[in-house]
Amino acid sequence: MTENRIPGRAWIDLVLLALLWGGSFLAIREALDEIGFLSAVAHRVLWASIVLWVLVAVRRLAVPLSLRVWGAFFVMGCLNNVIPFSLMAWGQLSIESGLTAILNSATAIWAVLVAALFFADERLTMRRVIGVLIGFLGVSTAIGLQNLASLELRSLAQLAVIGGTISYAFAGCWARARFQEQSPLVAAAGMLTCSTLVMLPLSRAVEGPFELDLSLSTWTAIAYYALAATAVAYILYYRILAAAGAGNLLLVTLMIPPIAILLGSWARDEALASGAYLGFALLGAGLLVLDGRIGNAARKARPAD
Repeated sequence: MTENRIPGRAWIDLVLLALLWGGSFLAIREALDEIGFLSAVAHRVLWASIVLWVLVAVRRLAVPLSLRVWGAFFVMGCLNNVIPFSLMAWGQLSIESGLTAILNSATAIWAVLVAALFFADERLTMRRVIGVLIGFLGVSTAIGLQNLASLELRSLAQLAVIGGTISYAFAGCWARARFQEQSPLVAAAGMLTCSTLVMLPLSRAVEGPFELDLSLSTWTAIAYYALAATAVAYILYYRILAAAGAGNLLLVTLMIPPIAILLGSWARDEALASGAYLGFALLGAGLLVLDGRIGNAARKARPAD
């Protein structure tokens, strides 16, 4: 496969994944109208883990029994689900779903920095430094640094979402270090199972008994973000990764915010400040620099000697 070339089937999967993840921000916000943010996360990881274990059984995949492997699943569950899902769900109580999706795009920026700390082959090149700096400028613009001076609830909510993206970045490094030999489906099911074991007692301790007597609209939202945007999305994610590579998979990060913004505006009359859109544009530019597409395009456009 030539550099940056994406097979046609992978493009379809990319668009579908962006639609699923883009819609998850609205679905989570809808569920938060009736249940607490920790309960929302508990529902997400519980039902998604059940679906994935059914698929593991259908495909007759080997299930690891080693405590070391399950310990790795537990750490991954905390880094990739418990911490970021909880921080972002709490943040969505005070900020728009579209802005949450924009800030979520910073995951790839943090991933570059965190990977450089742990892996020798992920060192910071000049291109990556430039991409990271542009990305940070985008995050700062989207948040509005002047809004952090008072540290009001809205500002704290935005920082919580950023904290979730940092946790995602560490999760990526943990997965690379510990899950090279694991089936992606088994790893995802194990991770979500460990997340469930954390979230069920945590949500009960903070928000009371796990609630099942919910309205139809809340169950619809839960079904969407737990089954479609988590269980199905993980399957699509790994399929795209295998077909198009990690660099092309970054494109989904740029496709998610517009979907989340449109859905939030349509369903909840959300309106974002102009700085949020400018910040997203800068974040997108930073991601494309990190991916190498901007540099490659410039080299191709340069006249031959």
